[in-house]
This record gives sequence, C-alpha cells and structure tokens, in this order.
Amino acid sequence: MWRVIADYHTHTVYSHGEGTIMENARAALDQGLEVLGIADHGPANWGHIATTDLQTFDKIMAEARQVQAELSGLTILAGAEANLISYDGDLDIPPELQKRLDQVLAGFHVTIRPKTLGDGVKFAAQWTLGKLSAREHRKARNDNTKAMVEAVYKNKIDIITHPGLNISIDTSELARACVKRDTALEINAKHGVKSIEFIRAAAKEGARFAIGSDAHQPDKVGRLEPGLRAARAAGLHPDQIINVRDE
Repeated sequence: MWRVIADYHTHTVYSHGEGTIMENARAALDQGLEVLGIADHGPANWGHIATTDLQTFDKIMAEARQVQAELSGLTILAGAEANLISYDGDLDIPPELQKRLDQVLAGFHVTIRPKTLGDGVKFAAQWTLGKLSAREHRKARNDNTKAMVEAVYKNKIDIITHPGLNISIDTSELARACVKRDTALEINAKHGVKSIEFIRAAAKEGARFAIGSDAHQPDKVGRLEPGLRAARAAGLHPDQIINVRDE
C-alpha cells in the first residue's frame, strides 16, 4: 500500500494561496502527513500571484518556525517556488536566499518579469511564433530546455515544478540534468498530468519524482490522488518517488 508522507508544494496567503501556514499545517496533520512544504511564488510573477519582495521569505521562515513550535508530529519546510527569469538559468530567488531556505522548488512560468528586456522579447517572440510554425516550435523547445537545464546546474533546486506545463521542453534532457544534480521532477496533482509519457521518459533516465498538490487552499493540502494514479499508470515504484512509501 502506497502512503504519502509529504506534500512539498503548497501555497499560502503570502502569494496567492488562501490559507495561512498554520491552516496548511493543520490540514497536513489531518491528512496524516509527516512533512509540509511551503512554496510560495518568488517575486517575479505578475500581480497578486507572487510574494511582494524577497524580504517576504524572512517572514515566511519566521512564521514557519513559530507554527513548528506549536505543533507536534509535523516537519514544516519554509521554501519558495522560484521562477526561471532568464535563458541563462537565473531564478528570482538568489543563491544567498536559496541557502537559507529549507527547500527550493523552481518552475518555468509564463507570467513573469524576465531578468532582461532581451529575455522578455525572446520569450514573447518564441511563445507566439512557436504556435504558428513547427520550425519555431522546435527552436523554442530547444531554448526552453537549455534554460531549464542551466537552472538545474546553476542553482540548488530540490524539485522542478510541473515540468512542461504550458512550456515545451525535452523531458529526457531535463531529466538527465536532474539526475546529476539530485533534483526531483514533480508530478503535479493540481494541473493534471498531460502525458504519462512524460513520467516514463524521465523515469527511463533514472529521474526521481515528487508528487505535489500545488495546493492553494488548505483543504487541498495532501490531496495527491491524481498524481498517484498517474505514477501507477506510468509504472513507477514507490522508491522512485521521494514522498511516497510502500507499507
């Protein structure tokens, strides 16, 4: 029997979640989890989706410690869901802050403020032209993949969130980099698994996975059933998933 022991990908009111850290923590305990990950968005996302600035993560860390002291039976990881902001693999969570956080998740999101005007123009052009031309789609896929791989090598990323969601990437190439850097690939239970082949292709390269709820409400914390079904359908074993145990 598969048992989920952790949900590393949950959001709070510090970005665009609806619950506090305490509310997410109590929900995690109700679900029988041992570990809860707080992963609010880095500040490069547009509008209310993101944290307001990097100093917000000091508040998140302090509040997580306070909640940790009040609850027993649950480990709380104060972290971030960082945004890829350049084709050179830069994140909006700088290395100094990465070292102080308990976990760093990172994703390629569409609605971000890029590091440079050049990055923004390139992304917008490829995003548009890639939908119109197979040749441009291949070029965008190649550049997107290189950017993600650079991010994996340039940063200490624990989990790549929803790889390939709205962004075309080469799963096998990304997975090979993640294996070398001990970075897990997420099976996202919120957005749904677009292709079981993504999981199979990454597993073939030896990748490890994390099933994440991407919860934006406390009652979604630990709700990983769609991800678990996808993992089973892809033929994964529990030892390939960092937050699942076979009991």
